[in-house]
Amino acid sequence: MASTLYVNARFFTADQPEWAEALVVDGDRIVYVGDEPTARRIAGGLAAGAEVIEEDLGGRLVLPGFVDAHAHIVGTGEAAGQADLWGAHDLAEIQRRLARWAAENPEATRVRAQGWLPGTVPGGAPTRHMLDEVVSDRPVYVQTYDYHSIWLNTASLAELGIDRDTVAPAGGAIARDEAGDPTGYIDETAMQQLVWPALDGGASDDERDRFLAAALAGYRATGVTAATDMGLDEADLAAMVRAEEAGTLTARISAHYRVYRSEDPAENLAQVARAAELAARHDSPWLRVVGIKVMVDGTVDGCTAALGRPYADGSLADPIWDLESLAPVVAAADAAGLQVAMHAIGDEAVRIAISAVERAVAANGPKERRHRIEHLEVVEEADIARLAALGITASMQPVHADPAIQANWRAKLGDERIERGFPWPEMTDAGAALAFGTDSPTSPYAPLPNMFVASTRRSAFDPSLEPNIAHYALPLGDAITHATRDAAWSSRAENHIGRLAAGLFADFVVVDRNVFDGPAEELLDAAIVRTVVGGREVHTAAAHTAAAAQSPDPAGATR
Repeated sequence: MASTLYVNARFFTADQPEWAEALVVDGDRIVYVGDEPTARRIAGGLAAGAEVIEEDLGGRLVLPGFVDAHAHIVGTGEAAGQADLWGAHDLAEIQRRLARWAAENPEATRVRAQGWLPGTVPGGAPTRHMLDEVVSDRPVYVQTYDYHSIWLNTASLAELGIDRDTVAPAGGAIARDEAGDPTGYIDETAMQQLVWPALDGGASDDERDRFLAAALAGYRATGVTAATDMGLDEADLAAMVRAEEAGTLTARISAHYRVYRSEDPAENLAQVARAAELAARHDSPWLRVVGIKVMVDGTVDGCTAALGRPYADGSLADPIWDLESLAPVVAAADAAGLQVAMHAIGDEAVRIAISAVERAVAANGPKERRHRIEHLEVVEEADIARLAALGITASMQPVHADPAIQANWRAKLGDERIERGFPWPEMTDAGAALAFGTDSPTSPYAPLPNMFVASTRRSAFDPSLEPNIAHYALPLGDAITHATRDAAWSSRAENHIGRLAAGLFADFVVVDRNVFDGPAEELLDAAIVRTVVGGREVHTAAAHTAAAAQSPDPAGATR
């Protein structure tokens, strides 16, 4: 394979020193990053008679490939083919889009949609009748934007066999009317255990392969060269294995196997054991199973996040996993060398997650461990200090703090807690690692708009909105580093990806302009014009084409 010398660009390394003049790639690895004269000398001396290709990048910006620290990869590709409800601001618009999609897809046996925002339906109480008004001849499944609840019509309830006698599992709820019949709104574990299996079971291997391919295509166009899958199941893993064997993976995947809470402790531990088996089997440069994922609580928007003090309406949600149930699972995973990723949005859930790690440390003794807490939207300063002391990674998603989707979140809390929402700088100030991701398909996966939110606390969906707690904004270089170097570190991949450094894989992206030099809005207009993974160019685009793929509109960013 020829060696390549890249020059005439600004190279942001996410390392020290931060900036370089040239990059040399040999095979699938970077062999030098630094000044141009040295790069030329090294490129010329790699191997006698070897071809050295010089690439003039036209003064553009080069970044390490983005590493999405929290994604649902196959689900991201699947969502791209569903009815798009992002930006639908009232019930009439939701109904219009559903009716249009149903009319345009008469062969579809189900109408599936995603992106509905809580608060857009009168009273925040969606019912099956609202969906029946526009589609009654086939089942309708409308996933909320955060994937923590789902809205069904009468036909879908019948298809699932959910009626007045159906019992919701612990940690979930089936909303009911005054007569005791299901209204069509189902959340958390009830959705996960009663609805999702029927939907997922209907996807063939070919469909899953297409979903994965669609996600990878989007990643190539937007500069994502690696992602951590949060919630892996066996069927999605099988699709990833098929792609790896076919040589069609163009983003490196690390994955956390989803552990569902069972009332049988032995079953919980059996799921951990299965994750350990998969981790031993899948450990390649392209596909690794690295740990487990547990959902400690729900969301603020659905009033299912576990908080220490009540919501504005006086309610309090129980956690999905209490400490006594969670601690043995975390300890078993820790003993097996697995990473544990714990979804914990509310402050009480965060405390449960931290305490579970403390117990694992006490049980298993000193060792290298990289456990993580996902989201941390409502968290107290004292608990940030605790997680930092334990070396727990704060895995957070800038797009979730976008002002355009904050109204309902703020209304549900209704007090001073809203002024400390998504406190990214507090994590690093305390000494914790901070890894950025997107949680796609609950949010758009395009990295550059995500960096806009991170560095401004403004909205990528509607930049005219006021910033959301402006003093929590980060310098752009820090934001990109959290989305590259630190995201790689969070999955134990820092010796392979995440930086522009000698010895690492040649995973990098070329941006059509230097977003460090212009106004922040450049991040919304900039385009990824080249994506390179393992020294191989997997995406090339004219600036205007790439810009379209990176639309700040949530729907546009996930098509």
